[in-house]
Formats: sequence, C-alpha cells, structure tokens
Amino acid sequence: MKTAPERDRPHTGRPAPAVTLEQVTKVYPGGVRALDGVSLTVERGTFLALMGPSGSGKSTLMHCAAGLDSPTSGNILIDGTAIHGMNETRRTELRRERVGFVFQSYNLVPSLSVADNITLPLRLAGRAPDREWVRTLVERVGLSDRLERRPAELSGGQQQRAAIARALVTRPAVVFGDEPTGALDLRTAREVLDLLRDLVAGLGQTVVMVTHDPAAAARADRALVMADGRVVDTITSPTAADLAHRITTLETE
Repeated sequence: MKTAPERDRPHTGRPAPAVTLEQVTKVYPGGVRALDGVSLTVERGTFLALMGPSGSGKSTLMHCAAGLDSPTSGNILIDGTAIHGMNETRRTELRRERVGFVFQSYNLVPSLSVADNITLPLRLAGRAPDREWVRTLVERVGLSDRLERRPAELSGGQQQRAAIARALVTRPAVVFGDEPTGALDLRTAREVLDLLRDLVAGLGQTVVMVTHDPAAAARADRALVMADGRVVDTITSPTAADLAHRITTLETE
C-alpha cells in the first residue's frame, strides 16, 4: 500500500526538487516577521548551507522547510508534495517518510543500542529494516563495531554518526542538519562534515544545514546568507573567507 506522501507526489518524468519554497512568510505573534517572502529551490543531490546572524531567520526557514512549523503564507513542497493545508497527522507522515533530521544534541535514546537507535524511525513507521541499506549506512558512518553499545559508551562524534545514519535509514528526500557540529571539537567536527559531504557525493543525498560556522558552511555546494528574514546573498562553491567576510559586511549594510 502506498503511503499518503507517495499518493500525493506528482508523477512527472523529471524528479521533483527535494525542497521548494515559494514566497514563504512567517510572522509570529506581536508582528515579528521571521521570514519575509523567501523563495528557494533545493535540487536533489546537493549540499546547501544556511548562514546568518542570530535572529536572521535561518532556523525558522529550516523549521518551515522541514514541515516542523507552518508558514503564515506561501507554499512549501517536500519531494514535490505540497504541505500547505495538511493537518499535523499528514505532516508527520510526510516527515517520517521523506525528511531526516540531525541535531546538535544528537537526540539518541539512551536505553537503546546503536543499532536500535538507527532503525528506530522504521519501527515507528511500522516498516521492516532493509538490512542491506542499514549495513551500507553503518559502514559509511564507521560504526560497524559499535552496534551493540549504548549512546553513553560512544564519543560525541560517534553519537553524531549514529544520528546521521538514523536520519538516512528511511531514504529521505532531504536531511536537515541544525548546527550538527556545534557540540563537537574541531577535529571531530571536520570528520562529521567530511561524512556529510561524502553522503552527498557518494549516495546522492540532499543535505540542508544551518550553521554559524563559515568553515562548516564552506563544505556546502551553495551557501545562503540571511538577514532580517530574507536571503540577501547566495554564494556558490563558498570558501570560509568569503562567508566570514559576507557575514561581517551585514553589520555595515
């Protein structure tokens, strides 16, 4: 039986973009405009970074794009499926099937083994794990010899690797990373970023990452710089120096 998201997905010859935003606005109570008419297309198999100062709207953009929050106006499509008008049950189904998440705090279940944490999204969806796919992910993230351990027995980098495998286990259209290296030391952060870059290049995964770190954002194919709820610059093949300079110049504009 097809899931609701599969039924809603348009049947076209060319795969839909992983994420599309069309004139998305988000206004919070009190008139705070967190997003101001943002339009964006995230093509499949690409790595996009969202940067900007605190309060620029980058986290709100991610939450709306991932279906975690509803925009005040505008349209959002995930894997070609419009989420406008969906109730929370339908949005949860769509996120479970087509969206993966990697958070700064890992969010692993302490009482479960690494293997059970990785396959948890499938069990919640009532689906049996694809053993070959799980094996591929475990090998990619370098945890083949840690599967029976609990999260507390892993380093921070290993916990984040388990979280990345968990995000990918449903074969999502897009993985959203919310400061995924923010709690890691510099060496471990580089290793996690290398892994995300490898997943895009090697598996064709789509990654959207919110970060304040120009060095992290420089791993992306494209970086969007946000200010006051708008995308004020798009930098292709960014360098850390480019991004640091652009963020600095926001203060003088």
